[in-house]
Amino acid sequence: MDYKKVFCRFEVQNGFMKTVAKPAIDGAQKAVLNRKGNVLYNSGNIEGAKRIFLTTGYTDGLVRIGDYYISQGRDIDALRMYWIAPDHTKSEPIIERLSTIIQTLLHEEEDQPNE
Repeated sequence: MDYKKVFCRFEVQNGFMKTVAKPAIDGAQKAVLNRKGNVLYNSGNIEGAKRIFLTTGYTDGLVRIGDYYISQGRDIDALRMYWIAPDHTKSEPIIERLSTIIQTLLHEEEDQPNE
């Protein structure tokens, strides 16, 4: 089976890459930023809040961003937030659904005659 052919149709979608380098932020700065992120989130500026929560590593905020994405039908974006948080309770069901989809795609590809 040509796995590259199966997955090439998804190349135009944005992937994600986890990095480990975080800026040095002391506890006081982190608290101020997290409060600002909460204000942004509560006012509807989800992307602004996300940037802050990613910078500070505020897991509760990342999970709330993930929950928001789920409510918007953005499962992959939610998975990113849950994975970074990390919240395995919320990420594992998404991973299971995605693996089922991938398995289905692979089986469909196997069932099609070679061109």
